[in-house]
Amino acid sequence: MSISIKERIISRLQAAKGDPISGQALAEELEISRTMVWKYLKGLGEEGYEIEAIKKKGYILKQMPDTLASERISLHLETKELGKNIIYYPVCDSTQTIATNKAREGVAHGTLVVSEEQTAGRGRLDRSWESSAGKGIWMSLILRPNISPQFAAQFTLVAAVAIARAIEDTTTCVPSIKWPNDLLINGKKVTGILTELQSDMDRVQAIIIGMGINVNQTSESFEGPLESIATSLKLETGEHVDRALLAAKVLFYLEKYSDMYITLGFEPIKLIWESYNCTIGNRIRATTLRDTIEGQAIGITNDGALQLQLDNGEIKGIYSADIDLLKI
Repeated sequence: MSISIKERIISRLQAAKGDPISGQALAEELEISRTMVWKYLKGLGEEGYEIEAIKKKGYILKQMPDTLASERISLHLETKELGKNIIYYPVCDSTQTIATNKAREGVAHGTLVVSEEQTAGRGRLDRSWESSAGKGIWMSLILRPNISPQFAAQFTLVAAVAIARAIEDTTTCVPSIKWPNDLLINGKKVTGILTELQSDMDRVQAIIIGMGINVNQTSESFEGPLESIATSLKLETGEHVDRALLAAKVLFYLEKYSDMYITLGFEPIKLIWESYNCTIGNRIRATTLRDTIEGQAIGITNDGALQLQLDNGEIKGIYSADIDLLKI
């Protein structure tokens, strides 16, 4: 997708790092009139960009709005394909529902659906997901890898290591991964992942990875039963986090690790996953649709299944379950 004039103006002002840029210089670079430059700058001001006009010198970008609009994420993108097409909503019911429909309509590989707020955000087993306005990252990514359906489940673990690396890069936090789809900080959930598949018998049509990351919520966002189980990056660091930068970092690492998985197989992803995991080596309770079992988590297989050693010594492979870490 080509970069819009608006994105080019923002990028140019940001790159100037506080030095003024004249309207004439912008007009020449963008090959538009100075009147059009003024109209774009006026529009950016209405969107929350603080742009100062200095007489006889030019324009300075003082502050950018804290949004996940495409031009904000695009400023930080370092990907070849992921995030080149961003579908942005100030509010929607569920990015996952929208992305699922968009995938069926044939949108391109790497298309990202992102929203400031979800009114019907959902996690695994259609559970609701708290998606407060302007505080977190609520997004769903459409991938179209050339793989067979039996290799799709591992993308949940690929996404987990990508988000963990992105958080580590942009904050002082080092999250841990609880199999299969949760990221924790100090034992509290900061991220959930929902991976869904569209496929034929022998070929993946689309993998839709839904991600909910608690970023700048305060303690008031997690009152009642959420207080003991959920947290945000701001609560853990005491600092405001640039959501657009973090979203772009997630896309960067998702592209890197997806390519690694497709090219080299699951083993290198497994090694990275194990370095972040908080499940292996612990006694856990696994609740599946059919039963509940307890035992020692001893590893994951190359197809992403959790290996659980029961008290009688039997080893069971678990492909989908809710996991509770048990205190001994």
